[in-house]
Amino acid sequence: MADPESIWVIPSEINFRGTAIPGASVETIKEVVEAYGSAAKRAVQAGFDCIEFHAAHGYSPHCFLSKAMNKRTDEYGGTLENRARYLLEAIRSIKGNIPEDMPLLMRVVSKDDYVADGLKIEEIIEFCKMASKAGVDVLDVSRGNKFPIGPNNFGMMLEVPPIDIPRGFNVDNAARIKRETGMITVGVGRINSPEQAEEILASGKTDLVAIGRGQIADPEFLAKAKAGEAESIIRCIGCNQGCYDGITSGAKKITCMRNPAVGREREYALKKAEVPKKVLVIGGGLAGMEAAIVLRQRGHEPVLLEETGEFGGQFLLAGVAPRKAEMREAAISRGKQTEKAVSDVRLNTRATQELLEEIKPDEVIVAIGAAPAKLGIPGEELPNVSSSFGALSGKELPKGRIAVIGGGLVGLEVAECLAEKEATTHVTVVEMLGSVGNELGMLRKIAVMQELAAKGIETITGAKCLAIQAGSISVEKDGTALEIECDSVVIAIGSKPRNYGEVKSFCERKGIPCHVIGDALKARKALNAIADAAEVARAI
Repeated sequence: MADPESIWVIPSEINFRGTAIPGASVETIKEVVEAYGSAAKRAVQAGFDCIEFHAAHGYSPHCFLSKAMNKRTDEYGGTLENRARYLLEAIRSIKGNIPEDMPLLMRVVSKDDYVADGLKIEEIIEFCKMASKAGVDVLDVSRGNKFPIGPNNFGMMLEVPPIDIPRGFNVDNAARIKRETGMITVGVGRINSPEQAEEILASGKTDLVAIGRGQIADPEFLAKAKAGEAESIIRCIGCNQGCYDGITSGAKKITCMRNPAVGREREYALKKAEVPKKVLVIGGGLAGMEAAIVLRQRGHEPVLLEETGEFGGQFLLAGVAPRKAEMREAAISRGKQTEKAVSDVRLNTRATQELLEEIKPDEVIVAIGAAPAKLGIPGEELPNVSSSFGALSGKELPKGRIAVIGGGLVGLEVAECLAEKEATTHVTVVEMLGSVGNELGMLRKIAVMQELAAKGIETITGAKCLAIQAGSISVEKDGTALEIECDSVVIAIGSKPRNYGEVKSFCERKGIPCHVIGDALKARKALNAIADAAEVARAI
């Protein structure tokens, strides 16, 4: 194993997973400063137009600048000037190895969050003034810190802000830094529409905006905006399922809920169908719409049926939950894009045997989604018991003391939604596993757990629900029987695929290929459902 100091260039010793990692020596600092210059020289030789010095997000320069991590007592620690010394030396090393007219950008945080002795915005402003004199031309103002090291490093949530964080949440900080430094400034952080970007620029808060995940979700974002076709943009909703969660999960690769082709652009390049077919797509959720649009782009003739009066499926329902309105907006937007792209779309239309006979499809895609799963315990049919779908849609109205059975993604959304209702006095989440929110990605889980605490939502883990009574539920926790008093019960233990037996038998009888995708195949995340649709629609 390599010497830890050759891997970590940090100001002071830290304990990482039980291992003491030493702070960098002065010799190491000098070596790294020189390496910055060498890297800049190679970037010039490679033909880059500009360089950005990354001094944010818990990387080495950020750690030196912040008192939260820098406990040194030599010339690289203590005062702001000393803590900035390493960064300023790196900036000068970079400037000395690039053409005089090559722009040098610097990414900084506007402040540190959730950490004692973290950087204040006033310190960042003073440091940026020093950096300007050292040669930085443009400030790229972000937010998010990976420290303190350990389970409570909540600040990292703001580095790749999930849907729970307001759009443009850091722009006002960037505006202040621009105003007080006089430097060209870039605003970032949940900017996901041309209208939002133009509003920021028109206000003078920043000189530029940077959009990262928005261009992962739709690589044609800028071209569509320039052409005045903003309504056709597939917008990032900050779900983090494919990007951040993809990298930090076992998959270790990036994808995107809204753009399954990410990282597989060559493989997923759309190819015209050799033999155009009439393909019946049953279900107008996100997966069904994705399939229909891709089929049409390839030259097939899709017919899209949706049993309800609107497109979007569970995405519409998810958009009811607190802080997730963008999901509903995304579903509605995708519905409009579908109606524009596909000539034969039919709402309020069920796939009956008669209709299937009339349409005469060459192939069928079943994307009818899933329905709430049941517990199969005594009392489940009592009038005070609701499903997660009913509670979120408002068709069922739990009130008083509410017990939510199931602490997964949907259960926590239900709990939060009901906690905001006037008729609710208390919400308790009962989860069979050892923790709640296990389906949530790391950053979304930080945000959701904070909200649960703020709303006074109680969670009981390791508890199995055995029965439901008129005024309570019976659970078993650690081998002990408990009674939890409640007026209403919501079952949110997940979903099971809807029945498509009628369609299946029709296809078998006619010898028609039938593809089952999304939650109709297996209840999973929207990421998986849309990926299924993209793959099947490219294979037909």
